[in-house]
Amino acid sequence: MRLLGTISPDRPLLVVAVQEEAVYLGERLPVLLTGIGKINAAASLATVLARGERPSEIVNLGTAGALRPGWAGTHQVAQVLQHDIDTPVLRALTGRTYGAPITVGEDEGPTLATGDLFVSDPAARDRLALTADLVDMEGYALATVAQRAEVPIRLVKHVSDEAGEGAARTWRESVDACARILADWAHDHDL
Repeated sequence: MRLLGTISPDRPLLVVAVQEEAVYLGERLPVLLTGIGKINAAASLATVLARGERPSEIVNLGTAGALRPGWAGTHQVAQVLQHDIDTPVLRALTGRTYGAPITVGEDEGPTLATGDLFVSDPAARDRLALTADLVDMEGYALATVAQRAEVPIRLVKHVSDEAGEGAARTWRESVDACARILADWAHDHDL
Protein backbone atom coordinates (compact mmCIF):
# COMPACT_ATOMS: atom_id res chain seq x y z
CA MET A 1 0.00 0.00 0.00
CA ARG A 2 1.18 3.47 -0.85
CA LEU A 3 -0.77 6.73 -0.62
CA LEU A 4 0.48 9.51 -2.89
CA GLY A 5 -0.87 12.90 -1.82
CA THR A 6 -3.32 13.89 0.89
CA ILE A 7 -6.97 12.88 1.16
CA SER A 8 -9.47 15.70 1.70
CA PRO A 9 -13.29 15.79 1.74
CA ASP A 10 -13.51 18.17 -1.22
CA ARG A 11 -11.92 15.90 -3.81
CA PRO A 12 -11.91 12.28 -4.94
CA LEU A 13 -9.38 9.60 -4.10
CA LEU A 14 -8.07 7.71 -7.12
CA VAL A 15 -7.41 4.04 -6.36
CA VAL A 16 -5.33 1.75 -8.57
CA ALA A 17 -3.75 -1.64 -7.97
CA VAL A 18 -0.23 -1.06 -9.27
CA GLN A 19 2.13 1.76 -10.19
CA GLU A 20 1.99 0.75 -13.86
CA GLU A 21 -1.70 1.77 -13.94
CA ALA A 22 -1.05 5.09 -12.15
CA VAL A 23 1.98 6.37 -14.01
CA TYR A 24 0.13 9.11 -15.96
CA LEU A 25 -2.33 10.29 -13.29
CA GLY A 26 -0.21 13.23 -12.15
CA GLU A 27 -0.21 14.81 -8.70
CA ARG A 28 -3.42 16.85 -8.69
CA LEU A 29 -5.41 14.22 -6.79
CA PRO A 30 -4.40 11.71 -4.14
CA VAL A 31 -3.69 8.24 -5.50
CA LEU A 32 -3.80 5.03 -3.47
CA LEU A 33 -1.75 2.11 -4.79
CA THR A 34 -3.28 -0.98 -3.18
CA GLY A 35 -1.36 -3.90 -4.62
CA ILE A 36 -2.96 -6.73 -6.55
CA GLY A 37 -5.90 -8.77 -5.27
CA LYS A 38 -8.93 -8.45 -3.03
CA ILE A 39 -7.11 -8.58 0.32
CA ASN A 40 -4.58 -5.90 -0.65
CA ALA A 41 -7.35 -3.71 -2.09
CA ALA A 42 -9.66 -4.04 0.92
CA ALA A 43 -6.93 -3.65 3.54
CA SER A 44 -5.38 -0.63 1.81
CA LEU A 45 -8.62 1.28 1.30
CA ALA A 46 -9.95 0.45 4.78
CA THR A 47 -6.66 1.59 6.32
CA VAL A 48 -6.61 4.99 4.63
CA LEU A 49 -10.32 5.61 5.30
CA ALA A 50 -9.84 4.73 8.99
CA ARG A 51 -7.04 7.28 9.37
CA GLY A 52 -9.39 10.24 9.32
CA GLU A 53 -10.23 12.36 6.31
CA ARG A 54 -12.68 10.89 3.83
CA PRO A 55 -12.64 11.77 0.12
CA SER A 56 -15.69 13.12 -1.70
CA GLU A 57 -15.71 9.84 -3.63
CA ILE A 58 -13.49 6.93 -4.55
CA VAL A 59 -12.65 6.33 -8.20
CA ASN A 60 -11.06 2.97 -8.94
CA LEU A 61 -9.18 3.13 -12.23
CA GLY A 62 -7.75 -0.07 -13.60
CA THR A 63 -7.42 -2.68 -16.27
CA ALA A 64 -9.82 -5.57 -16.82
CA GLY A 65 -10.11 -8.64 -18.97
CA ALA A 66 -12.96 -8.91 -21.47
CA LEU A 67 -15.13 -11.98 -20.93
CA ARG A 68 -16.87 -11.73 -24.30
CA PRO A 69 -15.59 -11.18 -27.84
CA GLY A 70 -15.65 -7.60 -29.05
CA TRP A 71 -15.39 -5.91 -25.66
CA ALA A 72 -12.85 -3.10 -25.78
CA GLY A 73 -12.46 0.44 -24.48
CA THR A 74 -13.14 2.11 -21.16
CA HIS A 75 -16.23 1.29 -19.13
CA GLN A 76 -17.86 2.61 -15.97
CA VAL A 77 -19.10 -0.48 -14.15
CA ALA A 78 -22.77 -0.75 -13.11
CA GLN A 79 -22.54 -3.86 -10.95
CA VAL A 80 -19.71 -5.87 -9.44
CA LEU A 81 -19.79 -9.42 -8.16
CA GLN A 82 -17.31 -11.73 -6.50
CA HIS A 83 -16.62 -14.77 -8.68
CA ASP A 84 -14.43 -16.82 -6.38
CA ILE A 85 -16.75 -17.25 -3.41
CA ASP A 86 -19.30 -20.06 -3.27
CA THR A 87 -22.30 -17.90 -2.38
CA PRO A 88 -24.99 -20.64 -2.78
CA VAL A 89 -23.13 -23.07 -0.52
CA LEU A 90 -22.48 -20.43 2.12
CA ARG A 91 -26.13 -19.37 2.02
CA ALA A 92 -27.18 -23.03 2.49
CA LEU A 93 -24.78 -23.43 5.42
CA THR A 94 -25.45 -20.15 7.22
CA GLY A 95 -28.72 -18.78 5.90
CA ARG A 96 -26.91 -15.54 5.00
CA THR A 97 -25.68 -14.24 1.67
CA TYR A 98 -21.99 -13.50 1.24
CA GLY A 99 -20.63 -12.05 -1.96
CA ALA A 100 -23.92 -10.68 -3.29
CA PRO A 101 -23.58 -8.33 -6.30
CA ILE A 102 -23.10 -4.63 -5.50
CA THR A 103 -24.58 -1.88 -7.66
CA VAL A 104 -22.01 0.86 -8.18
CA GLY A 105 -23.16 2.74 -11.26
CA GLU A 106 -25.76 3.32 -13.92
CA ASP A 107 -27.95 0.45 -15.12
CA GLU A 108 -26.52 0.44 -18.64
CA GLY A 109 -22.92 -0.24 -17.59
CA PRO A 110 -21.24 -3.63 -17.60
CA THR A 111 -21.03 -6.17 -14.80
CA LEU A 112 -17.54 -6.75 -13.40
CA ALA A 113 -16.51 -10.07 -11.83
CA THR A 114 -13.76 -9.79 -9.21
CA GLY A 115 -11.63 -12.61 -7.89
CA ASP A 116 -8.13 -13.52 -6.80
CA LEU A 117 -7.49 -15.36 -10.03
CA PHE A 118 -5.84 -13.83 -13.08
CA VAL A 119 -8.17 -15.24 -15.71
CA SER A 120 -6.15 -16.62 -18.61
CA ASP A 121 -7.98 -19.88 -19.17
CA PRO A 122 -10.68 -19.93 -21.89
CA ALA A 123 -12.89 -22.31 -19.84
CA ALA A 124 -12.78 -19.99 -16.81
CA ARG A 125 -13.47 -16.99 -19.05
CA ASP A 126 -16.49 -18.71 -20.63
CA ARG A 127 -17.87 -19.67 -17.20
CA LEU A 128 -17.54 -16.09 -15.93
CA ALA A 129 -19.10 -14.71 -19.13
CA LEU A 130 -22.40 -16.27 -18.06
CA THR A 131 -22.76 -13.62 -15.34
CA ALA A 132 -20.36 -10.77 -16.17
CA ASP A 133 -18.78 -8.77 -18.98
CA LEU A 134 -15.39 -7.90 -17.49
CA VAL A 135 -13.05 -9.42 -14.88
CA ASP A 136 -10.55 -7.87 -12.45
CA MET A 137 -8.91 -8.61 -9.12
CA GLU A 138 -9.86 -5.61 -6.89
CA GLY A 139 -13.22 -4.03 -7.78
CA TYR A 140 -15.53 -6.00 -5.48
CA ALA A 141 -13.26 -5.52 -2.47
CA LEU A 142 -13.06 -1.78 -3.05
CA ALA A 143 -16.83 -1.49 -3.55
CA THR A 144 -17.43 -3.41 -0.31
CA VAL A 145 -15.14 -1.14 1.73
CA ALA A 146 -16.60 2.02 0.17
CA GLN A 147 -20.15 0.83 0.80
CA ARG A 148 -19.42 0.05 4.46
CA ALA A 149 -17.66 3.40 4.89
CA GLU A 150 -20.57 5.16 3.14
CA VAL A 151 -18.30 6.79 0.56
CA PRO A 152 -19.51 6.84 -3.08
CA ILE A 153 -17.42 4.78 -5.49
CA ARG A 154 -17.00 4.50 -9.25
CA LEU A 155 -15.24 1.56 -10.89
CA VAL A 156 -13.72 2.52 -14.24
CA LYS A 157 -12.04 -0.25 -16.20
CA HIS A 158 -10.15 -0.27 -19.48
CA VAL A 159 -10.01 -3.58 -21.32
CA SER A 160 -6.42 -4.80 -21.45
CA ASP A 161 -6.88 -8.37 -22.68
CA GLU A 162 -9.43 -11.04 -23.56
CA ALA A 163 -9.04 -13.08 -20.34
CA GLY A 164 -7.93 -16.13 -22.28
CA GLU A 165 -4.71 -17.71 -23.45
CA GLY A 166 -1.98 -15.09 -23.63
CA ALA A 167 -3.75 -12.69 -21.25
CA ALA A 168 -0.68 -12.23 -19.05
CA ARG A 169 1.51 -11.36 -22.04
CA THR A 170 -1.18 -9.06 -23.44
CA TRP A 171 -1.57 -7.25 -20.10
CA ARG A 172 2.18 -6.63 -19.85
CA GLU A 173 2.23 -5.31 -23.41
CA SER A 174 -0.85 -3.10 -23.03
CA VAL A 175 -0.70 -1.76 -19.47
CA ASP A 176 1.20 1.42 -20.41
CA ALA A 177 -1.29 2.32 -23.15
CA CYS A 178 -4.17 1.48 -20.77
CA ALA A 179 -2.66 3.75 -18.10
CA ARG A 180 -2.56 6.65 -20.59
CA ILE A 181 -6.20 6.06 -21.55
CA LEU A 182 -7.31 5.88 -17.91
CA ALA A 183 -5.46 9.12 -17.12
CA ASP A 184 -7.18 10.76 -20.11
CA TRP A 185 -10.55 9.46 -18.84
CA ALA A 186 -9.85 10.99 -15.42
CA HIS A 187 -8.89 14.32 -17.00
CA ASP A 188 -11.95 14.31 -19.30
CA HIS A 189 -14.18 13.69 -16.26
CA ASP A 190 -12.63 16.60 -14.32
CA LEU A 191 -10.71 14.39 -11.93
